[in-house]
Amino acid sequence: EVQLVESGGGLVKPGGSLRLSCAASGFNFDNYAITWVRQPPGKGLEWVSTISRNEGNTYYAESMKGRFTISRDNAKNTVYLQMNSLGSEDTAVYYCARSSRCDYWGQGTQVTVSS
Repeated sequence: EVQLVESGGGLVKPGGSLRLSCAASGFNFDNYAITWVRQPPGKGLEWVSTISRNEGNTYYAESMKGRFTISRDNAKNTVYLQMNSLGSEDTAVYYCARSSRCDYWGQGTQVTVSS
């Protein structure tokens, strides 16, 4: 069974940082890109970032460039999203999904940026 489990969300003050984790199981992790998607309250899904299967290529939405860093540890079947300089606009539920097609999703982790 394919499973993706996000963790690391929480409440952070504006300007702060968080690191999200996405632990994967049930498939050959090395063979898949992993994508982060978020959903702000009352809004639709927004693509955040994708990392290729061999970590050679990383992609970011424009508003995340320079603030977010995606990485992966294939030995741990885990992808990370380091988020810096967080603002209220980053408040959302953050999901990780398998591949750029997002064929499987995790349950999400809440990130709230507030003073």
